[in-house]
Amino acid sequence: MNKEEIMKITDLVTDNTLFCTKEVLTSDEVAKYMGISRSYLYKLTMKQQIPHYKPMGKMCYFNRQELEQWLQSNRVATATEINQQAQAFCMKKGGLK
Repeated sequence: MNKEEIMKITDLVTDNTLFCTKEVLTSDEVAKYMGISRSYLYKLTMKQQIPHYKPMGKMCYFNRQELEQWLQSNRVATATEINQQAQAFCMKKGGLK
């Protein structure tokens, strides 16, 4: 391994460690964490669709736990779960007759 490859690996480890340990993230860190562009993150904040903080009115900061909760909101059920719900509904409806 050459020096450049070692530096890339070191940067990746550092970034991943920061994401797991830091409570407050910057816009750049959030964009990397979520795998989205900074411009898309900007659109989300301007439309007030993502929880964020502006303590000095300019720089945006994000609480990591709130961000994770937001990312996990609006869960989409699997086809199996939908089928199970449909079967349960039909069984309940059939028992009422």
